[in-house]
Amino acid sequence: MIPKIKKILYATDLSKNSSYAFLYATDMARRYDAKIIILHAIQPIRSYIYAEEGGIEFESVLKGVKEEEQKMVTEQIKEHLQGFCKKAEAQMGPPCFELVSKILVPIGHPVEEILKVADEEGCDAIVLGTHGKGFLKQTFLGSVAVSVLQRTRKPVFIVPLPSEKITFEWDGI
Repeated sequence: MIPKIKKILYATDLSKNSSYAFLYATDMARRYDAKIIILHAIQPIRSYIYAEEGGIEFESVLKGVKEEEQKMVTEQIKEHLQGFCKKAEAQMGPPCFELVSKILVPIGHPVEEILKVADEEGCDAIVLGTHGKGFLKQTFLGSVAVSVLQRTRKPVFIVPLPSEKITFEWDGI
């Protein structure tokens, strides 16, 4: 027996590819009467080392960024992600907002955050958009999508952009 899909994790990098994949997540949620959790992981910025007279100093790129500023950036990204629903409704009709139960914007490595949220939220499926044209296909697909595929036991739907023959009027959000 195939398990029912009640929660869908839609992971996005905010590209046109992932915007297109949202249409699939929305369609799947409608068909299965499921909810969508939207996830955009903000890649952490690494500390760097620079040489100075008298030795080497470590300085974090995030030094000086206040907690309030991080919250403001996170809220802006959440608003940006909510735009996905507006554009999906323009393409497919309502409802969309009712299908989204959460929007999460954690700071962390995308693969780790996708796997963690999928488990913690009890998601039944994961939807990802993929880059990939020509010789770069494996490089981009290999980065996040293949890592998620290799490390999860949940169904993963990887959605490429449509061919040029299909009209797709949705600039990335």
